[in-house]
Amino acid sequence: MGYIMDLRKIVGHRTLIQLGASVILEDAQGRILLQKRADTGAWAYHGGSVEPDEAVEETACRECMEETGLIPDALEFFGIYSGKNMHYIYPNGDEVSNVDVVFRCTKWHGTLKQQDGEVTALCWFDKAHMPENLFEPNRMALDDWMKR
Repeated sequence: MGYIMDLRKIVGHRTLIQLGASVILEDAQGRILLQKRADTGAWAYHGGSVEPDEAVEETACRECMEETGLIPDALEFFGIYSGKNMHYIYPNGDEVSNVDVVFRCTKWHGTLKQQDGEVTALCWFDKAHMPENLFEPNRMALDDWMKR
């Protein structure tokens, strides 16, 4: 299940500091690939929790591959996002204070395939046509991406 789920067995829904690593996939037309999350129905970029002894780059690549079927060939550091705006309560009541290390990727390989159970859709969006229902913990990074 993973480190965070193991901790949840001990602390319940209490706030955990959650270190995450994420990837903003961008194509040659400047569009971004977003996933529709099964738990909230919100649109998000790709990422997840860092496991013990895992490098953030490894986490970002692993999560991207699991959620989209695409494997990043090169990651470019984009930013670190933390603070009050990154506090989130999941639909099941679990609370987290996210620290998200975000990478940008424009080169990848693989076949686009959404992850069963976690992702209900994958879609490319340009800056002029971003979905309204964005996953709140991704909003700061996506706002920065929109400004580029």
